Amino acid sequence: MEMAALVENMHSVINAHDDYINKQIQRNKITRVHGRTSFLDAHRLLINMPGGKQQELSADYFVIATGSVPRQIDNIEVDHEYVYDSDSILSMIYLPQTLTVLGGGVIASEYASIFSSLGVRVTMIDRYPRPLGFLDQALTDKFTQAFESEGARFIANAEVKQVRWDGVSQVIAELQDGTVVRSEKLLSAAGRVANVKGLDIDKAGLSLDERGIIPVDRHCRTQVENIYAAGDVIGPPSLASASMEQGRRASCAALGVDLGEMSDMIPAGIYAIPELSTVGMSEAQVREAMGEPIIGVANFEEIARGQISGIQDGMLRMVADPSGEILLGVQIIGEGATELIHIGQMGLLSNMKIDAFVENIFNFPTLAEAYRVAALHIVGQRQAIA
Repeated sequence: MEMAALVENMHSVINAHDDYINKQIQRNKITRVHGRTSFLDAHRLLINMPGGKQQELSADYFVIATGSVPRQIDNIEVDHEYVYDSDSILSMIYLPQTLTVLGGGVIASEYASIFSSLGVRVTMIDRYPRPLGFLDQALTDKFTQAFESEGARFIANAEVKQVRWDGVSQVIAELQDGTVVRSEKLLSAAGRVANVKGLDIDKAGLSLDERGIIPVDRHCRTQVENIYAAGDVIGPPSLASASMEQGRRASCAALGVDLGEMSDMIPAGIYAIPELSTVGMSEAQVREAMGEPIIGVANFEEIARGQISGIQDGMLRMVADPSGEILLGVQIIGEGATELIHIGQMGLLSNMKIDAFVENIFNFPTLAEAYRVAALHIVGQRQAIA
């Protein structure tokens, strides 16, 4: 029943947003053609429309924004009935009692934690020592602790030898060290690659690079002068927010409007349970670039709003330079992380000093007050070493 409600709500949200986008397209007098398309050359497309009709379309410029598809692994056969990928996983008609998730990246961590919170016994298996390894360890440790406190399990440093359905009721994942993990269903979350199948990009003079994406310059222009690309099809950061901005910049560049450099101050949002979000430099990046950073920490259970809301697994970290004067990065885990991160983002964009978060007043009680608490933590450390 929970799965049906989840999928129903998902479709409701998607349909509402689709309706909104359709109205925006109509309002702005944009012509939309529905069909499957492929390049004939760098200036022409062939569109196969519903009903068998074909249409040829020519244009001075093109923007490819076809998104991504799940990456397939040679030794894992995805049948979409017992073994799923990140697109088909939501086609399950009921919640399984057990689920194995292969991978430890963003998609794997999001699905693993969501299904665990729904009461499914989840085992996440990854080749790396911790999930979300691109984040500082303090955040991933907090995430892993919250994940395992739900009864889930994370198996680190593991290579998958083979995956097979036993023909009766279970999927068997055999690891290289001989460990066998059994579950009702399995999700292979091995990342995503550019969705260009059938697009015949080679006829337009394009090709994918070794990472399986379309390479572009700072204006989102491909190696073919009149063709631009945006979103997942060009790779990281592969965020909806960044993709929308890339599409805007690609369109503007094609029309001769130079918007300058795209800001690299892009917040990353991971919609796992609990949420994680970061912006700016990580602790490791600061350490490598300029020496040992000073870290300010505020735990949500020590913030009044955290106590009121019962948020026990949240934390905000402010990363400062070795002098403890300058804000260089913000990392948050816990409820509301993807909303709270924007305060730090604006602080970084305006070159705010750590002291500004102490001297200015935050609403009380709010989770945003964690910025002030974390800043005070940095000031205390700064004074101790002065």
